[in-house]
Amino acid sequence: MRVAVITLVAGRHRHLALQQRGLAASHRRPDHYLVVALDDPAAAGVVRGRAPRADLIGHRRDAGRLPLAAARNAGARRALDAGADLLVFLDVDCVPGPSLLGRYAETAEDGALLCGTVAYLPPPPPGGYRLDALPRLAPPHPARPVPADGQMITGGDHRLFWSLSFAVTAATWRRIGGFCERYTGYGGEDTDFGRTAAARGVDLRWVGGAPAYHQHHPVSRPPVEHLDDILRNGAVFRDRWGSWPMEGWLRDFARLGLARHDPATGTWTKTEKAALPDGV
Repeated sequence: MRVAVITLVAGRHRHLALQQRGLAASHRRPDHYLVVALDDPAAAGVVRGRAPRADLIGHRRDAGRLPLAAARNAGARRALDAGADLLVFLDVDCVPGPSLLGRYAETAEDGALLCGTVAYLPPPPPGGYRLDALPRLAPPHPARPVPADGQMITGGDHRLFWSLSFAVTAATWRRIGGFCERYTGYGGEDTDFGRTAAARGVDLRWVGGAPAYHQHHPVSRPPVEHLDDILRNGAVFRDRWGSWPMEGWLRDFARLGLARHDPATGTWTKTEKAALPDGV
């Protein structure tokens, strides 16, 4: 089985470098490592000359926004054209555990969407993260199932899908049809992908023994800097599926006076307060 690993990068070069080191230390190395650089030519200097060899793909932003869905699709096309049997997607922040690729390959099956566990790491210690220390720094995220090593949970809730770490066979990728490229910027494309997989009869399976470790970076809660993206992408999702995703964030925005819900139309819009320069 030819295994391709696909990641997107737009900055966070230290995170990318540690991911590459994690792949080099894997029990099973990728046959093809694809790095899709989003207006990030400096990424070439991070991965060049290091194992596993990276196939760098340049991709442009969309009106200044990160086209995450389109970039993942571009990486998948390159991998499939090169003969990949299994596509493994890792967020640039995610360092694979040594068993991740082998476990995904062992459990790969047409008609299945495979998701391993993800642990959110604390800030790195002085000198940075050590690969062998990652499992001791944080447990898997509690909002997702945590199967034991060697265990697999079938019939998963597609609403819990996230693209931080997942794998699909080439046939399953084509069955789902990739990510909807109407989404640009932050939010919505993962939920849409999970919904599409469910609609096309693809089972979501939580795979034990395929851990990934999410490197720390600052976040805001709610993500007010992504307000416009969330409202725009949420409207795309409603147009496609009849409901709004990311409802927790939307309610938080409403409490802050940044967004309002119109019960008559079922729409969410930005308020005048959010439009002000100091609105957030």
